[in-house]
Amino acid sequence: MYKFTLSTDSTCDFYHNELVENDIHMAPLTFMLEKDGHIEEYLDNFTEYSQYVDFYNKLRQGYMPKTSKLNYESHYTHFLKLAQDGAEDVVHFTISSGLANTWENAEQAAADVKKDFPKFRVFVVDPLTATVGQGALLRIAIKCRNEGKTAEEAYNLCKDLRLHIQHFIVADDLQFLKRGGRISPVAAAVGGMLKVKPIISFDKEGKLGVIDKVMGVRKAVSYIKAKLEKEGPDPAYNYLFIVHTDNEPIANELDAYVREKFGFAPFNSIMGPVIGSHVGPGAFALGYISKSLRNEF
Repeated sequence: MYKFTLSTDSTCDFYHNELVENDIHMAPLTFMLEKDGHIEEYLDNFTEYSQYVDFYNKLRQGYMPKTSKLNYESHYTHFLKLAQDGAEDVVHFTISSGLANTWENAEQAAADVKKDFPKFRVFVVDPLTATVGQGALLRIAIKCRNEGKTAEEAYNLCKDLRLHIQHFIVADDLQFLKRGGRISPVAAAVGGMLKVKPIISFDKEGKLGVIDKVMGVRKAVSYIKAKLEKEGPDPAYNYLFIVHTDNEPIANELDAYVREKFGFAPFNSIMGPVIGSHVGPGAFALGYISKSLRNEF
């Protein structure tokens, strides 16, 4: 019998089967696709790999994505069901507070559910990251839960580790970053012509920003490998994550490199539509837990 329940929003980018196998309760975000004035709304709860590929193909075909945060009402409904099903201590993961105020919505909703269920407590983890970085902390919490640790112990460990997560994100089409306000229109136009690839990371406030720029995909891959050469994963946490937006060749190249360099298999997956909407198709990223703090080497 576990001492606490695990919960997350969908920006952790776990596959459906991983959520089921690890007994994780997921609250999905929503996203929309618009083309020629026609708008369709979807839940971020894909169950098949082909659904991810279809999403990125639609972006390539000119569909415009739009995402929305998980609001108070959605959190309240999610937590109320957990409480009604008998959950007491819950560790819940949200998207970074540097990207949305989802963490605050979760805190308020949990407090309101507690009014009717006094034993219900939610430890809301603001990961100061998203996608595979958020997923890395969730995997740490799974291990804590399975080892019999308490919700508070898992929560405190995740808070301690979150600023040790390194991220190296490379977008293929700068227009998606321009729409999200991450780079200026001029930088997007010039960068597209010159094949400039910005290296993107989360800062210590959980916001996305450009930390470097290189010319072309090959130099972007070399940049990531050089960072791994300088300081690889903390041996205490051999969790290394590769994620892509329908760019399997580069993801698999990095996968093979990690296996040869460090002697273990990374988690290699396709990114979900919420964060994927902001980097566009063809992107790839690598992340891991290091001894150094974020972006300090």
